[in-house]
Amino acid sequence: MTRVLPGTAHPRTGAPTGAGLRGTARITARADGDGTTRLPVLDGEGPFALRRIRSHGDRARVCLVGAMSAPLGGDRLGIDVTVEAGAALGITAAAATVALPGRTPGHATYDVRLTVADGARLDWLPEPLISAAGSDLRMTTTVELAPTARLVLREEQVLGRSGERPGTLRSRLTVRRAGRTLLDQETAYGPGIPGWDTSAVLYGRRAVGQLLVVEPEFDAKPVEVRLLGDADERGGAGAGQAVLAPLTGPAALATAIAPDALRLRRLLDEAARGVAAG
Repeated sequence: MTRVLPGTAHPRTGAPTGAGLRGTARITARADGDGTTRLPVLDGEGPFALRRIRSHGDRARVCLVGAMSAPLGGDRLGIDVTVEAGAALGITAAAATVALPGRTPGHATYDVRLTVADGARLDWLPEPLISAAGSDLRMTTTVELAPTARLVLREEQVLGRSGERPGTLRSRLTVRRAGRTLLDQETAYGPGIPGWDTSAVLYGRRAVGQLLVVEPEFDAKPVEVRLLGDADERGGAGAGQAVLAPLTGPAALATAIAPDALRLRRLLDEAARGVAAG
């Protein structure tokens, strides 16, 4: 798939592209009476190609595949996911998402909206978002959870490709459970953001991420606070570190910083094992 010139119709959506590309992926998961989950809505447009992959137990699984380079400056992209009552869905990605500068002036937006109903589960496990030099991206992730919904959400951001400075990245994650705010945080990195690379924030690291797990069982048994990473990696400026802590909600949140994507993923995987072990 190729991009089209501003002012023409996009070949998938038919909508005018204006200053940049418009595209939304829509996924709905629904429980069947036999205990499995089906996908009555699986619709990708613009840069999003959606592929159903092998199920894991009762959990349907979808892989996001990039059909073109995106997001670029001026793009307006979104993903809408609904997991209906009793359904289980896992979403992964085939590759990292790379935010790039575009010919169109202005920032790009990438809005993710996740809704999980009672008795349902969503594992949102995309590959990292890479903020390339010269890019300007504003990303929001909004999650609405029913009281008995379960969620595993991983978010990884890499600031710049190898040997280059990062672009500007502003990100906000808002999670509400039963209509009440569970988590609402905003981060900003890159050119024009005061202090983002100081010892008070990233201290020279270029990869940052978090793992959020929401489980009703945490009401009775919250996870314990723990520092993650090997002991010999905690002192230097380039070392990766993470902390796992309970949230009132009930939930557990691991936040990590690391020198690269590989070390970041290892820390978040360690946090996932810590949550599973209780």
